[in-house]
Amino acid sequence: MKYRVVIATLLIIILLTGSALAAKPIIKADRTYFDVATGLYVLNGNVYIEVGSRIIKANQAKVDLSSLEVWANGGVSVTQGDIYFTGDSVYVYGSQKLAQISGGVNFSRTGVDITADSVDYNWQQKVAVFSGNVSVKQGDNCWTADRVNYHVLNNVFF
Repeated sequence: MKYRVVIATLLIIILLTGSALAAKPIIKADRTYFDVATGLYVLNGNVYIEVGSRIIKANQAKVDLSSLEVWANGGVSVTQGDIYFTGDSVYVYGSQKLAQISGGVNFSRTGVDITADSVDYNWQQKVAVFSGNVSVKQGDNCWTADRVNYHVLNNVFF
């Protein structure tokens, strides 16, 4: 009986460790260091952060691994599948599954191009809310607005 309990406990530990490692982000940069005072990883030069299927690239970033928050600026791009955002800066709330991109935002995917001052993208709900000087090109149709909501999964504006 003790043998079964030990085996079951080891199996649970292995499964939990495996799932924890699967969620671990990949972080690369030319220069990295851990700032003890803030508890943040500071990244400079050719920043690359991959969490699941999302990739963030930038010139500089700070990352809080405990909350999965990312502050990045300079040549920012955020990619997930065929979804591609660019802008000057991004703030990612990992726990809320939300990325806020600002500063000359460009969004592109097959058949759709959008420019705006900023966008809030919720990758769980697959909704992007573009704000400020929004310009949309979808196929042969072009239009402008102050604010546009776009459901990425269903490829519809609402």
